[in-house]
Amino acid sequence: MSVVEKIKSAKSTVFSFELLPPLKGNGMDSVFRTIDALREFDPKYINITTHRSEFVYRETANGMFERLAERHRPGTVAIAAAIQNKYDITVVPHILCSGFTPEETEYVLIDLQFLGITDLLLLRGDKARHDKAFVPTGYSNATELQQQINRFNDAVFLNGDKMKTPPRPFSYGMACYPEKHEEAPNLQSDLMWAKKKADAGAGYLVTQMFFDNQKYYDFVKKCRETGITVPIVPGLKPITLKDQLTVLPKIFHTDIPEAFAGELAKCKTDAEAVEVGVEWCTQQALDLTAQGVPSIHFYSMMATQSVKRVAEKVF
Repeated sequence: MSVVEKIKSAKSTVFSFELLPPLKGNGMDSVFRTIDALREFDPKYINITTHRSEFVYRETANGMFERLAERHRPGTVAIAAAIQNKYDITVVPHILCSGFTPEETEYVLIDLQFLGITDLLLLRGDKARHDKAFVPTGYSNATELQQQINRFNDAVFLNGDKMKTPPRPFSYGMACYPEKHEEAPNLQSDLMWAKKKADAGAGYLVTQMFFDNQKYYDFVKKCRETGITVPIVPGLKPITLKDQLTVLPKIFHTDIPEAFAGELAKCKTDAEAVEVGVEWCTQQALDLTAQGVPSIHFYSMMATQSVKRVAEKVF
């Protein structure tokens, strides 16, 4: 059963979360610990983030520096397969435009097909750290990447060749932004892109993190008025560090409501911020479930224990 089928068939709000692949050179223990901590809440799926290569400079023997491309968190496909095999939980690897060519993406799709992994989350991805703005490696946006996935589902390779054995089609979700994407000129433009994603085959949309539920409700209402009918999954993240009060709005362009910001501003330690973050996220999740949202997706990076505490009160 695909993720969208799980969401649509659920009788109550379902639980899911996101995982970071371990840093290069580390084992799977941290990944398994996170899953073990959260699987009691019956996650319907687990997202596995994908990370592009970044340029680093290394000094050579002659004292000069050379620029090299390194991926600090490789292995998304293998990690997804290991999780699915060990836990029998649906895994959703992220597929990015950023840092990947269409040819590299095709090889990833082939590998995933061999492994029987057919749920994806399609994203443009962030700009490279060394770039001032997003520079396409292949595709400029996620809807162009979506076209490749759709052609692959139609058993057509990039070069136009037909596959001898038609693949089991990929089912996929895509991102949306209740407070609009940072590069969108206005919310109406962003809604247009969300509708393009849904019309072209995205089975569901999952939101960027937000801390004001009313913005989610207003966004969903606008989506429905625009003709978007797919499930819109809210994405939540419990704050765990006091400096996230200023860091998250800068990185993710999300507002911190005044009441929440006021409580975080009082925190003198990260431990105090954790308590405030858990309480706020719990109230968000309880309100969302009371409104019958189809699913809540948790951005659990660096926040596993906080997510667990929220889930204990909600699921």
